[in-house]
Amino acid sequence: MSWIPSESVSGWLKGGFDLHLSHYDAPPTDHVADTAEVEAMRADDRFRFANVISGWADFSNGRPVGGWAEESGLLMGSTTVRLAVGRATFLGYSLPALREIAVPDDDTVVLTQTVGGRTGVPLPRPVKHPPYVRWQAPIVWTTLALTLRRDGSSEVALVGASAFPRHWVYDGRGAISAKSAVTDLKNWMDHSFGPRTPWGNQDSEALVVAAESAIERQLSGEIMSGGAGERPEIRVLQEGHLLTRQGDVDDHVFLVLDGVLDVLVDDEQVGEVGPGAVLGERAVLEGGRRTATVRARTRARVARIPGAALDSSSLQELADGHRREDGSGPMEGSGGMDVADGSGGAGAPGE
Repeated sequence: MSWIPSESVSGWLKGGFDLHLSHYDAPPTDHVADTAEVEAMRADDRFRFANVISGWADFSNGRPVGGWAEESGLLMGSTTVRLAVGRATFLGYSLPALREIAVPDDDTVVLTQTVGGRTGVPLPRPVKHPPYVRWQAPIVWTTLALTLRRDGSSEVALVGASAFPRHWVYDGRGAISAKSAVTDLKNWMDHSFGPRTPWGNQDSEALVVAAESAIERQLSGEIMSGGAGERPEIRVLQEGHLLTRQGDVDDHVFLVLDGVLDVLVDDEQVGEVGPGAVLGERAVLEGGRRTATVRARTRARVARIPGAALDSSSLQELADGHRREDGSGPMEGSGGMDVADGSGGAGAPGE
């Protein structure tokens, strides 16, 4: 499910959002019950588009075969804008789904699906490729690979995506499982049209990280809504810059808004974090000294807030779930899907 988060738009384009010529999206729900709920979210203009992947595999007659379920495909959203005379809704332009079926061995079938399109709202701008001026909006897309196995297990990977907007991944049970880590508005506007899309001859690898925990989602809502009693400071880190240094004294907590950061203890990487992760709670709870160094692997944006503004019991729950320095807790970002089958049963429809 692909959507436009606040703080992801900058420059002259942000002015259009501020004038309500387009709009940001509230974060999608943490769980979707079924495809009907996704359809309802589209009707409410709550996301830009969704890639629903669903298929089957038959292993009963030697070499396996696979195919697509009817509900598999694109759910393209619309864009509602505020005009002087009221509101207007522009339907998105959908591109045809690109699909492939591969049988790498007698125990595996892989279904790959790319869907996408562009908003119906024009976006005139200079670009870096001929004809050097574009009237139409850039293309958005995601590419999913659904793997079905003879033993009944399955998994879905987000293997390609446009640089903008944010792409969230749900498993077959409807729970959020992963996120694209970086939104790059400028790169998307400059390059995502013509041959530099899957409908030309080029996809873009998706940098994906594991989804944050429930307590991190709760804290992130408090931090960004002002529920903690004060507004956070937004900071931008360039690639290679440090967010925290092990041993330093500090009492602030950070929420990652965009990008990927590496967590290091004694100069050894012990984990990585991406959008939605909340960091720095152990220093607040354990005397104010940083227990790890956090370094930006990509350009990143973070929200910074005093730890004292947050509930100590929530910070303790967060710390109990992290313990990255002890070798437990989430370590590596995982691959995933937008809205897809991940339930473990070959042939089960995605949601």
